[in-house]
Amino acid sequence: RNSAKAMEKELVTCNLQEKEKIAISRSQIFQIPRHKGLETKVIVMLGKAGMGKSILVQKICQDWSNGEFSEFEFVFWFDCKQISLPYKQYSLKELLLEFFVKPQEGSNEIFEYILQNPAKVLLVFDGFKGFHDHENFPRCSASQPGNDLCSIKELLSGLIQKKILNGCTLLFTARPKDKVNQYVSRVDKTIEIVGFSPQQRELYISKYLEGLPCCDSALKLIKEREYLFSHCYSPVMCRFLCFLCETVLEMGEESLPLTLTEVFLKFFQQKIIPMQTDVTTTQDQESLATLARVAWCLGEKHQSAVKSDLLPSKEVKEFALKYRFFLPFAFPRHLDSEEEEFGSMFSDFVIQNFLCALHLLLAEELRDKSVTKYLSFPSKKKKPYDWLDLVPRFLAGLLFLQDDPYFRSLSNRDGIQPVKKQKKLLKYIRRLQINNLCPERLLELLCCIYETQSKYLLQHVALRLKPDLSFLDISLTPPDVHVLHSILKRSKKEFSLDLRNSGIDMQGLKDLVSLKNVASFRVSLSDTVRLWKSLEQAKDYELLKETAEKFVLHPFKAKTMKDISDLCDLVEIQEKMVNCAQDASDCTSYEIPAIRNLRKLEFALGPTCGPQGLLKLVKILAAFPSLQHLDLDALSENGIGDEGAKSLSEVFPNLTSLETLNLSQNKITDVGAENLAAALPSLSSLKILSLYNNSICDFGAENLAKALPAMTSLRVLDVQYNKITGVGAQQLTNSLRKCPHIKSLLMWNPTIPHGVLEYLQQLDSRISV
Repeated sequence: RNSAKAMEKELVTCNLQEKEKIAISRSQIFQIPRHKGLETKVIVMLGKAGMGKSILVQKICQDWSNGEFSEFEFVFWFDCKQISLPYKQYSLKELLLEFFVKPQEGSNEIFEYILQNPAKVLLVFDGFKGFHDHENFPRCSASQPGNDLCSIKELLSGLIQKKILNGCTLLFTARPKDKVNQYVSRVDKTIEIVGFSPQQRELYISKYLEGLPCCDSALKLIKEREYLFSHCYSPVMCRFLCFLCETVLEMGEESLPLTLTEVFLKFFQQKIIPMQTDVTTTQDQESLATLARVAWCLGEKHQSAVKSDLLPSKEVKEFALKYRFFLPFAFPRHLDSEEEEFGSMFSDFVIQNFLCALHLLLAEELRDKSVTKYLSFPSKKKKPYDWLDLVPRFLAGLLFLQDDPYFRSLSNRDGIQPVKKQKKLLKYIRRLQINNLCPERLLELLCCIYETQSKYLLQHVALRLKPDLSFLDISLTPPDVHVLHSILKRSKKEFSLDLRNSGIDMQGLKDLVSLKNVASFRVSLSDTVRLWKSLEQAKDYELLKETAEKFVLHPFKAKTMKDISDLCDLVEIQEKMVNCAQDASDCTSYEIPAIRNLRKLEFALGPTCGPQGLLKLVKILAAFPSLQHLDLDALSENGIGDEGAKSLSEVFPNLTSLETLNLSQNKITDVGAENLAAALPSLSSLKILSLYNNSICDFGAENLAKALPAMTSLRVLDVQYNKITGVGAQQLTNSLRKCPHIKSLLMWNPTIPHGVLEYLQQLDSRISV
């Protein structure tokens, strides 16, 4: 089983028939149609770090306390960073009634009620990434999980395997890259949280700074830095930038840094420097270096929390808590007589990532040669430090900021090591075969180089990009798009972009495809339609025409009803563009080249949506004058049947360029074959016709035989695996004598006696057995 493909199937909330993303409200999160009510529900909420998964979980808890989600009498929320420490063990009762909340009385009665009414219990495990290590997910071995002590992994294993609290609802939050299906074999519902739109970013910034005299100035300041504003799609980044912007304006400065690395360098400096004295400066620098080492050691284990007594020193703990780089928490006690234990966790994933990069830069034991291995650009597989996904960008940025006064204020080390590491990075990138990088690594390289703001490196990669850039199925965030746009602009080459299924936002798509050196692009049809409709509403007909000329559709494969609907919308837009000259003086009649030049169309909607989808498709087929190949054969079998065959045959006269028609495996009977045969001669360019594996009998074969002489362009006919007998085969053979233009007739059928088929082949060698 391909786990990567299995994971992709679980990434979004889907319509089960069409596998389409649909937007849902908060109140719909726990609604699962057709679910067996007595079994445990498993819901996975995915979102990149900083997207607000934890905030949403807190909001769910708050809504429940205010009377919403009344199906639950108990809601328990756990931060996986706190409960997943490898040396901690719990019983289920301790986890529920000690760690989360401790009732003043009646603990035994409450726990017993929970065990008897699991359907009224919601368990939320926030930050499922905390379970990544080299062990397999264990099976629950406790004989009495409610009372026996076991690791959090074993408890979760029991919950997922329905050995514990069968019938409860489990909600996991995780990052999209975390292989949740490795641990959770069946997911009932998957939700993905996306970031802020440009309008929501502005609203957040305005609300954050509401009432302050600098509110309008701050919004303007952030929007001036387009790269930083693009990072505001992430709520966490947006909050950081609001804090920094407020501080910058209070200090009388008039601009923000250019890169994310500079932003966090300034953030740390603003946190620490105002509180320093000459005496504490050196101590803080040493504590920061030690804290950076702790961040790295934990990050390598996919952890962000630690028992407080395991920290290197009391000074480091107090330093981290003082500046809120750490947040404290308490562990539950197995016995009241036990001494209470405390832990500390990094207050934010970005802070931990930045400290990890700082450690890699400053650590004297890390040679300059070893720095490049943490960037991992050439790897086509998973990066070794994938969990610390911002570290390479921060590391590259810091290597080019060693002379920055903010950087020097945070470190008491000399600049020799960073200089050597910077030279090693430059040499490494110069030797890198950029054209051989897979799309993920290329994107990571571009983002890292952008953080350096090195004109040499930016120009170096811009000149070495290959003309055909595919980001098919690669997630493109607003910052990714900004970086790509910035680097493409530097190149004199012409580029072809494939942006399908990249999740690119509308503004980013508009920016990329409007570049003069982007000669062509492919993008999901729904995104194309939305782009053109927005340009049409804005009456930006010039850009609409420009992007229409660049858009590529060939070849097109329709896999869902939405694909068909989007294709219909595309044709509708063209009709408007053709007719708009009659309605507006600033618009000229125009055809979309992608529609005019589409030569191959595959239809693979499956048996559920296939018949309905074809009825919609045939209404627009005439809009594709260059269509040469129409393929209705799919592994899942479309099953268009006789009705589909009839509706398709009605548009044959319009398909003058069609050369290949594949109607294999579509449940077509004699009725459908009769309708097809009557219309097939109107396909003046048809060379290959496949009716393989249908239900055509002798009557259908007879009608096809009558049509063959009139199909003068036909070269190959395939009627294998139907229900044709020797009678129908003889009629086809007789007709074949009148068709010197046909080169091959494939008609092996289990209902034709082998001797008859051999005899017919002797009569005409063009018959294939």
